[in-house]
Amino acid sequence: MLRAVIFDFDGVITDSEILHFRAFNAVLGPHDFELTKHEYYKDYLGMSDKDCFKALIGEGRLRIQETQIPALIRQKTQLFEQLARTEGQIIEGVREFLDLLAGARVPIAICSGALRPEIELILEEAVLRGRFDVIVSAEDVHRGKPDPEGFVLALQKLNEISLDPIAPESCIVIEDSHWGLKAARAAGMRTVAVTNTYEAAQLKQADKVVARLSQLTMADLRKICS
Repeated sequence: MLRAVIFDFDGVITDSEILHFRAFNAVLGPHDFELTKHEYYKDYLGMSDKDCFKALIGEGRLRIQETQIPALIRQKTQLFEQLARTEGQIIEGVREFLDLLAGARVPIAICSGALRPEIELILEEAVLRGRFDVIVSAEDVHRGKPDPEGFVLALQKLNEISLDPIAPESCIVIEDSHWGLKAARAAGMRTVAVTNTYEAAQLKQADKVVARLSQLTMADLRKICS
């Protein structure tokens, strides 16, 4: 039985992955390093900012100390916010899908590796903040995707405001990456993948794959949870 829907943010609600890529490279440039778009999407896109910087340091590609990471995250966040204010867009089909869930009174949450100010900024600009009952961001977890910690926490927070307990298998997670799908499945949740970032062949572990969220019906969602 469908009881809740949990969204990833970047690449699912907003078309901001490319903005994160540009902000990362702007911060990495002074350290004589640059990611290609291909390797960012292939190896780092699903990570939180902290995990991405740590991975680059661990691989020996970014020659700085881990103690410098918080400062890099602050710089990257400022750059991303500037880009988001001018270039951030809500992905086609999202508003219609949110209307569908609201009509069916399905609780909804966000579980993202993005920072809370980034999420709040884009939602406020799009007048969508009030649609979401719960937001779990990078600051709320110790381990980012593909670890299931964020999805487990999102469900815990949804249950704090629910009259009846919601089981993991009654939740559908909407994701655009294999990292997120792996995390959702590890949390015991059902999954829908949207091909905003990766092709369908790379998302085949999802219970259902769609090109746009507006293609989904309540019958589709209930079938996934049956």
